[in-house]
Amino acid sequence: MNYPVIKAASYVLVHAPSIMINNGTTLTMERAQNPHSKFLIDINNHIRDFDTAVGYAPNQVYIGNLPPEQLEEVSKPCYENSVSNNKDGKFGEIIDEAEFYGLIKLADSFNLVELSEEFSPKVLEKLNARELFSKKRLSVLEKSKPIAEIEELVSSNKAQGLYLGSNLIGCVREAHETDPNLNSHVILENLVSKASGILAINNLKTKHNLNPDEIDYIIETSEEAIGDMNQRGGGNMAKAIGEVCMLKNATGADIRAFCAAPAHGILKAASLVKAGIFKNVVVVAGGSSAKLGMNSRDHINKDIPVLEDMVAGFAVLVSENDGINPIIRTDNIGTHTIGSGSSPQAVIKAVVIDPLQKNNMKVSDINKYAPELQNPEITVPAGAGDVPLANYKMIAAMAVKNGEIEKDDILEFAKKHGVIGFAPTQGHIPSGIPLIGHIRQAILDDNLNNSMIIGKGSLFLGRMTDLFDGISFIIEKNSGVIDSKQYVSDEDAKQQIREIIAEILENVVDSTVRR
Repeated sequence: MNYPVIKAASYVLVHAPSIMINNGTTLTMERAQNPHSKFLIDINNHIRDFDTAVGYAPNQVYIGNLPPEQLEEVSKPCYENSVSNNKDGKFGEIIDEAEFYGLIKLADSFNLVELSEEFSPKVLEKLNARELFSKKRLSVLEKSKPIAEIEELVSSNKAQGLYLGSNLIGCVREAHETDPNLNSHVILENLVSKASGILAINNLKTKHNLNPDEIDYIIETSEEAIGDMNQRGGGNMAKAIGEVCMLKNATGADIRAFCAAPAHGILKAASLVKAGIFKNVVVVAGGSSAKLGMNSRDHINKDIPVLEDMVAGFAVLVSENDGINPIIRTDNIGTHTIGSGSSPQAVIKAVVIDPLQKNNMKVSDINKYAPELQNPEITVPAGAGDVPLANYKMIAAMAVKNGEIEKDDILEFAKKHGVIGFAPTQGHIPSGIPLIGHIRQAILDDNLNNSMIIGKGSLFLGRMTDLFDGISFIIEKNSGVIDSKQYVSDEDAKQQIREIIAEILENVVDSTVRR
């Protein structure tokens, strides 16, 4: 059987403390209810600078400079022990807020982003040196606005301010005077997601030397809703991102499934490739400005830096089997069905244990599990515990129940088959996908045979159902054998039938003439 492969993966981070302070929902709600609170004053004393954020070990793991296993060797807490100042990673990069504002301007298709006369030339020079965008695309940064006009737009509540620290350098205007889904706050959220998705795909292209003309489908899996008041969430972020990334031969669509959306997206990409509908499918997601600083109050109370200051993004390329890259086992999928139940045990049973047992596999047959990979230095101070470790313990407990391991081996199992969480708490971002780049490389280097990616999501947030969601798939070493039986399209099949019929008729005519 020909399985689709993980051909490439990229991961990007944006250090965005000012966006966090001005647009993260925890901060905006506090400002609306208690504008002079101690929390809003104290947060400024807990902000990391760019170099500190770059040197933070979990961030280095995310962009590929540090293997996840090496997190165990880093002195804890990581925020007190920097490991590197390298913003360029094996899988992607970390950029600063100023450069990101330039990307937001490039992502703007309706001239809603205004940058000041002083700031715009600086970011143009910076992006021009990167050679990621065409001269035509970059030319929009030659247009700027006097800061007085930007101040007027912000003070009149017609625009969201863009800040570097306390300095206003631009704004995002509302796209409609009365439509709440096109107000400046929503437009900024969507542009943050779009711009970080663009950054992820551009890194995918450059880090893996990809030909953008060969990408023929895009699946976007963030948690933003693109639309107006008549079709809230109608989309299409996938094509919006692809347009700026010059994927001119691609079409695409969005998938929404809260935190589980990226895993659903990878499986749908694999299905499209395996069916022969498309050959090269990119699954992409930008980050979320709303989720910045979600646990900042707890971080400040614990007197630690506010660690939720990073907008994250990723892109994964799923392609036809090349005999080299790790395969996606489309015949071994774990699904949390509507009738599975919503308890943690029921979810793990449905997405981990059941698919393994159906294929006569043991829990220990999987080298590495990639569930929710939130950084515990973010979640533990907030009282949410170590989320990845809790998942590994649950998987191990199910293995104990099935008689596969002893109860005393649970922690050892978690260490051997898991990793320390390293991903930002950006909802859909941590849900299994951040480990794919490391898994792919480890398999190619013969250091790993397989891994299970687990996407999980809480659906109650939209108030339409209190069901849970979960789906899993296995990435496995490529055997190098490619099935010679190629997919035959309907048109090819029809042509073959026409040729057979023509040959039969010709034989009938010949035999009749001979008579």
